[in-house]
Amino acid sequence: MVGSILLTLALALSIISMIMYFLNYRGYKNTLNYGRIAYHGMAVLVISASVFLWYAILTHQYQYNYIYSYSNNSLRDLGIFQLASSFWGGQEGSFMLWLLLTSIVGIILQSYASKRGDLEPRVMAVFTLATTFLLVMVSPWFKNPFEYIWMTPVFVKVEHINSQFFNLPFIQQFFFTDQSTNQGFIQINSDLVSKLSAAGVSVNQFIMDGKGLNPQLLNFWMQIHPPILFSGFSMATVPFAFAIAALMKNDYRDWVKQAFPWMLAGMGVLGLGIMLGGYWAYEMLGWGGYWAWDPVENSSLIPWLVGVAGIHTLLVQKRSQAQGGIGKYAKTNLMLCVLTYVLVLYSTFLTRSGVLGDASVHSFVDPGMIIYLFLVLFIGTFIVLGFGMIAFRWKTLNENIKDDESILSRELALFTAMIVLIASAIIVLVGTSAPIFGQSVDTFFYDEMHLPLAIIIMFLNGISLLIKWQKSDLSELIKKSTYSAVGAVLFTILLVVVGGVHEIMIILLSLTTAFSLFVNLDIAIKIVKGNFKMLGAYVAHIGIALFILGVIGSAVYSEQMNVDLVKGKPIAAFGYEMTFTEIYPIANNTKYAFNVNVKKGNSEYKVTPIMYMSEFNNSLVREPAILTLLTKDIYLSPLGYDEGGSNKANGQTYTISLGSEINYEGTKIKYDEFIKPDMSAMMSGGDVEMGTKLIITKDGKDYEISPLIKIRSGEFEYTPAEIDEANLRIEVRKIEQSNKNADLIISKINGENNTATQSSEVLSVTASIKPFVSFVWAGVAIMVIGFFIAMTRRLKESRIVS
Repeated sequence: MVGSILLTLALALSIISMIMYFLNYRGYKNTLNYGRIAYHGMAVLVISASVFLWYAILTHQYQYNYIYSYSNNSLRDLGIFQLASSFWGGQEGSFMLWLLLTSIVGIILQSYASKRGDLEPRVMAVFTLATTFLLVMVSPWFKNPFEYIWMTPVFVKVEHINSQFFNLPFIQQFFFTDQSTNQGFIQINSDLVSKLSAAGVSVNQFIMDGKGLNPQLLNFWMQIHPPILFSGFSMATVPFAFAIAALMKNDYRDWVKQAFPWMLAGMGVLGLGIMLGGYWAYEMLGWGGYWAWDPVENSSLIPWLVGVAGIHTLLVQKRSQAQGGIGKYAKTNLMLCVLTYVLVLYSTFLTRSGVLGDASVHSFVDPGMIIYLFLVLFIGTFIVLGFGMIAFRWKTLNENIKDDESILSRELALFTAMIVLIASAIIVLVGTSAPIFGQSVDTFFYDEMHLPLAIIIMFLNGISLLIKWQKSDLSELIKKSTYSAVGAVLFTILLVVVGGVHEIMIILLSLTTAFSLFVNLDIAIKIVKGNFKMLGAYVAHIGIALFILGVIGSAVYSEQMNVDLVKGKPIAAFGYEMTFTEIYPIANNTKYAFNVNVKKGNSEYKVTPIMYMSEFNNSLVREPAILTLLTKDIYLSPLGYDEGGSNKANGQTYTISLGSEINYEGTKIKYDEFIKPDMSAMMSGGDVEMGTKLIITKDGKDYEISPLIKIRSGEFEYTPAEIDEANLRIEVRKIEQSNKNADLIISKINGENNTATQSSEVLSVTASIKPFVSFVWAGVAIMVIGFFIAMTRRLKESRIVS
């Protein structure tokens, strides 16, 4: 009740603030202070509601449906910050986090705008429209985190109920049993709450535990990734507000330098948030990568690409304003600032409307038609406001700039970079939106489409810094770029000869990336002592170059193989000797750790993948082990564990490659197709099956069979296929993921080749090696530092009022 009252009052104050600021813009002089007071009052109420929600989480107030659904007592054992992170574990909390961060950003923005002429009423009128929509979203009528658990009847497991109240005479009326699992539930509804209240029992006394968080979210990076990502979302509101404020006044000179630092900081924070999510996937999901082009991952990348594109053309507009007028690309920049925030809203729609429920392991469930329509209204309002205002002012947006730059000009290079980034955003947008229309896009589509764009953008990252504004001399450009170009060529030759890189597109990407790296390093070293504030762009470009080199090494030239580690028996993989030594329980006997010794020469390391059954969703959770070395990571992702014992090994073992065939006593066996596992099920810890489709030819007749390997709750099950007419039984025991080679055990149905054996303990893992993956993380960190160095410089410039 308290939280709902706080949010309702905050919504009223947000609306009042928006009206007061708008009236001040329209000429009512006495409304500005009312607007300020209302906004700060709203922010205080939102912060208070957030603190109250945290208090309710930390004190296990399970009478709130949200806290029961996303928190439990055992989270405290993982640390207070892990428990506190359940704040953003579900839809309601995510919107609450977004609202909280937007409110805080607004406090900073109000102070910023109040010191820059008549900017405040226009900017804050637009900004409070955004806070109003967010407050409506978390209001008692929509996705309210303070909704009581009995408002919509909920079935609670009997294990979560305080057993001392089972003897209450009316409890049996609300007891239900799931006949398929024999699981008992108590239905929590308003009738039960009334009876409990009459008996002097509160709901919080009655419910003693909650469901908890998805085990894949129980990770340090999930404590900081969402707040940083939503900070980027919140900061994207500000350039939108500046763009609309400029259109309201029909004055386009000052808004660029005023919005520029916010765009830089916002995209720096958003970029960091995106890649922290990538590192969480790398460390937690076990598939060995950090970017799978998942639609939900993509949805936050799209506004970042558009925002970074806008940074380049904002720079051109600001520079060209020195010639008089509003500067070049004024219309483009207004549209990009509007589009950045609109795409943030679209990202929210994709993630939280349920439309990606079958296409992404990260998507939230369907929130219902009312929320769906409200999200559409949210996006539609800002599209109409943004692009409607641009259309309304279109004829007045005359640049009046003499177009006298040559092809070799920095303006054209930056504009081209913007076009390439927008092309990338369109590709990702099309692929990400495909599930809405019942289609799906393979990762191959994204990789192939982005490779040429990456080559172009890395070339521009280098050459644009060597080209002068307006005009450049070709001979001077060649002279400036000689050392960097020679260094890039030598680096690429070394990569081809030593690294074994032979794909032409990867060679070109390596060449342009190395060129960009050397150009930016050269300039940065020259200016670092004399003018530190000018370093921002060069540091950011160095970070991007390192990131791309890390992607080339870790993604393109990663090696992977499935390995069965028999306890105590060394197995060779990637030049290392791996030995499974022991299994032991951890975390109060709820998880199992598997020690694997990794040895090469005199160097020996120990890594510990983990597997356990999660009570949250009754599925197997596999946590990979990562051995970080100087130039690479060795990545072990557990697949399953066989305790050993007596089993049957039937017939003869053959290794067969995809597309080839073997002959077994006059019968031809062709490996026709690899049956792929469901990657989303594998990443979410569900049951997985894979296998081979075989074509058997016997006495002129063809038969099609599919022996399978099934992984259920971490245990391997081998499902053989039989052909009675051919007296043949085939079992697939192993499939190499890298080359799809399969080990088949072939025997006769009625034969004498079945023997009982005693097997050892076996840990099955997917082992992979990730060259230079550390460049990915270092590159992102350096890029973000570059954004903030540039932001500090542009922040000083924004204080100048024309």
